This record gives sequence, structure tokens and C-alpha cells, in this order.
Amino acid sequence: MPSTNGHAPKRAILYARVSTDEQARSGYSLAQQIEALRAYPAREGYEVLEEVADPGESGASLERPGMDRVRDLVAGGGVSAVLAQDRDRFSREPAYLYLLREEFTAHETRIKSLNDRGDDSPEGQLTDGILDQLAKFERAKTAERSRRGKKQKARLGKILSSRAAFGFDWNAARDSYVIHPEQMAVMRRIFYMAGVERRSLCAIREQLSEDGVPSPTGKVQWDIQSIRKLLQRDLYKPHTYAEMRELVTPDVLARLEPGTNYGVYWFGERSETRKRVSENGEGGRVYRHRYTSSVRPVVDRIGVPVPDSGIPREWVDGARANLKNNRRPALAGRRFWDLSGGILRCSECGRAMSARTALKKYFYYACTVGPAKRKPGCEAKKFHKAAELEEWVWGKLCSILTDPEKLRAGLEEMIERERQRCSEIP
Repeated sequence: MPSTNGHAPKRAILYARVSTDEQARSGYSLAQQIEALRAYPAREGYEVLEEVADPGESGASLERPGMDRVRDLVAGGGVSAVLAQDRDRFSREPAYLYLLREEFTAHETRIKSLNDRGDDSPEGQLTDGILDQLAKFERAKTAERSRRGKKQKARLGKILSSRAAFGFDWNAARDSYVIHPEQMAVMRRIFYMAGVERRSLCAIREQLSEDGVPSPTGKVQWDIQSIRKLLQRDLYKPHTYAEMRELVTPDVLARLEPGTNYGVYWFGERSETRKRVSENGEGGRVYRHRYTSSVRPVVDRIGVPVPDSGIPREWVDGARANLKNNRRPALAGRRFWDLSGGILRCSECGRAMSARTALKKYFYYACTVGPAKRKPGCEAKKFHKAAELEEWVWGKLCSILTDPEKLRAGLEEMIERERQRCSEIP
């Protein structure tokens, strides 16, 4: 490791970070940070080894491409200091700052920022630590005030969302919904197919795609799980005035008309957390967000009335009952069951298809001699998504198992084949 005791040139890394919301809110740009940092090495006699930037990255995690680059450079040795404009550019979490400082100290590297208040003495570190905790407290209070403000708007009957739900459009004030006729006609059709015709999710998706009906994202190809979520939303379920009395605040109820049905938009329906993780991929390290979510109880949500969708209550109830038979067989990280072992056959060569996985998260089926194994012999190049294919098979299977006539006909056919086979035996 090159010496940094004063006889060799001191080398520094300049680090800048900005999250997407910071850039949009205050113009806190990377260029401005780097420009402010360049003056320090020239004044203090440092040689700049590299300028590293993390655009659009949150300071709530250390899993960032730029920060990983800085840590790799520090681990290589010969780095005297890593410099940022503010301490929260390294991380917004004081515990992560402590971990970085300990990691860098092991390589004789210091963490410095232009807004350092103390020095390297115990008293200086205590001062910086207290100020970091105060900054974290203020951010938490700001987030809490923002949450309280959003809750208050929801209690007043206002919708807080980045875009209108499918089937609805914004009113002039953009705080409530009005019916979108074309999209709501699509929703009525989806509920009819699911609740009256008892079609599976795969059958609904195929019908909509075949008819060229645009999905909520604008694509022709619908997603099965998107259809499932739409069928589960109370936005499209009609609620009577008496039912709304239990779901909205008295002030909002006073603005509703007795005898009229309403849908319900739930504020705070789901609790979601997001964590940044990195994984080793074929082309190097891959950065992803891992999401976890759970549905909050109704008592912990705030109901906001929306215009009635016009979809009959019986259709909604029938669709939700139908969903119970449309279980998701493919689970993230663990297989519930699969169709390999000769059950699935390639339409091109007739050989058995096998299950494939990517990053232990995404599951597919592919021909065993196709491009998955890089062997010649089959022209099939398509990887079939496991969740969609298994859902389709499950729907077909349920349609047989729940139809006594089909079961009886199939059983009689099987018995007849067995009789013929036995009669041919000498």
C-alpha cells in the first residue's frame, strides 16, 4: 500500500450524490457539488484520483454504484481522503456513516466534507455525531408532517395519487375522480367475464389482447396480475350511503347524496417498504430495488368516495369469488409446483420442457434442447413465463374438475380404452 505519511502525494476521491426528488425539488445538481469540491484539493495539496457521482441515488442505503466504486478504490490503497460537499451525501443514516468511517480508517483513508463542524478529536467526532442525529430527527419530523398533511387531505375527501386509476379521470381541481367512459366500459367487460361468465384470468387476458384493448399502461398485452388487482379494488364496487357512513368522515358524508352508490378509494391501503440491493450478474454488479408490502386493516385506512362505476354488485362479488380459484402457483423465491418432468412438451420438437430461473426470482419454461442449453436441434426460442403458463393450466384444470359432465365423459372414455386394451390381450 502506498504511503500517505506526507512523503508521497496525498490523493483524494471527490464524491457527489443527488437523489431524484432532490434534483427535481431544489436543483441540487451533481455539477454544482463537483465544482464546489474541486477547490478543496487544490488548496490543501491533494491529487484528485477520481471524481465519482451517484445520480438519482437515495442516501438511505449504501448499495449504490458510485459508492461501491469509492469503496473499491479505497480498498485498493493509496487514498488519503474521500471528500463530499455535505456529510449526508455519503449517507443520511448516521450508523452508515460510522460504518464507512471505520471501513475507510482501516485503509488509512479519512472521510471529509465541506460542512464538517469538528475535527478528528473525540470532541469533534461527538459534535459531528450529535449534529448528524439532529439532522436525522429533523428529516423524520418533516416526513411525519408531510404524512399528517396527506392524511388530513384524505379525511377531507381528496384523492392523493400521481395518476388517476383505470376507469377514472381527474376533475378540474385534480383532487377527485370523474368517470372515464371508454376505460370504464372495459372494466365493466372485465367484471362481466370474471363474475358472470366465470372466465379465468388467463382467458380474460387473452380475450382483451385478441380484441386489441389497450391495458392501463397503454400496451396491447395485458398482465394477469394487473387484472387481478383491478378486480380486487373497491373503486369499482358499489357502496350504499349507509355503507359509506362507516367508511368516510362525517364532513365528507354530509356532501354525499342518500340513495346514491359510491366507490371507495383507500388512502393508506398498503404498507410498502423499499430496499436497495446489489447482486452479481453476468455483466458485473446489478442494482435492484426489493419491495415488500402488506395490506393494512380497514380500520387503519381512510376512505374517500368516488363516483359509482355502474358495475353491478353481483358482478363484483362473483368476480372475487372466482379469484379464489385463480391462485398464483409461482412464488418469488420458492416454487409451489411446476410443470416439468414431461408434463409440458415443446410444440416444435416434442421434447420435454424444463423450468428455468433468472436471479432466483424470475421463472420460465423452455425447451431442453433450445437456446437455454445452447444446443442445436430445435428452433424454439421462446421462454414462457412460469406464473402466466401455470395460471393458464390451473384455470383449465379447474374448469374440468368443477364440471361433473366433463369428469364423467373423461372417466367413461378412459374405461372404454382400458376395456379395448384388455380385449386385445391374448
